[in-house]
Amino acid sequence: EIETLGVASEPIEEIQTAGVAADTKVVETAEETAAAASAAALEEARSYKSRGNTHFKAGEIDAAIDCYTHAIDLAPAEEPERAVFFANRAACFAKINELEAVVDDCTEALGLQPDYTKALMRRALARETLDQLTEALEDAKRAAEIDPGSKEAAAAVARLEKASEAKLEAQKEEMLGKLKDLGNTVLGKFGMSLDNFKADKDPNTGSYSISFQR
Repeated sequence: EIETLGVASEPIEEIQTAGVAADTKVVETAEETAAAASAAALEEARSYKSRGNTHFKAGEIDAAIDCYTHAIDLAPAEEPERAVFFANRAACFAKINELEAVVDDCTEALGLQPDYTKALMRRALARETLDQLTEALEDAKRAAEIDPGSKEAAAAVARLEKASEAKLEAQKEEMLGKLKDLGNTVLGKFGMSLDNFKADKDPNTGSYSISFQR
């Protein structure tokens, strides 16, 4: 009776298989659409980057920043090429002495491409100017490891090592000065000062002996 009424007698298994195939096709179509949209967005981002480069070369820094920002916003979030857009914008910020922004953008670039030497060196120079010498030295050393032939990185490492040592010595002197002032304040209550004490270093052991002098 069912067949007489024109109702399909296709087996249930075949119907289910057809449904799965249809669902798979929908998913594939959606993925293809998303991929096409991402590709189009990246192309537009590249176009903005190109415009930004033109503005940068012409010294039009604000316009260049706007273009690179558009490129960053348009490109897919995990697209490695965004690192270039961030690094280029960082170069713009360096031109107008926005050093914290340079550090931030280079950090974003390195999050996408950890071995991006231009971003490492750009951040190192910004950190050096900000007197963040330890961090700057780390960046320069990393850049030198990635590109052993880089004269810029090698020079930065040598310069920053020397500057870091000088800063450390200055900090030690400052701390010792503060401790001496504190010691003299306490000893002054007893009519003494640190000048009444002499420290002699043992050349063999490196230890010190303290003697009191009136």
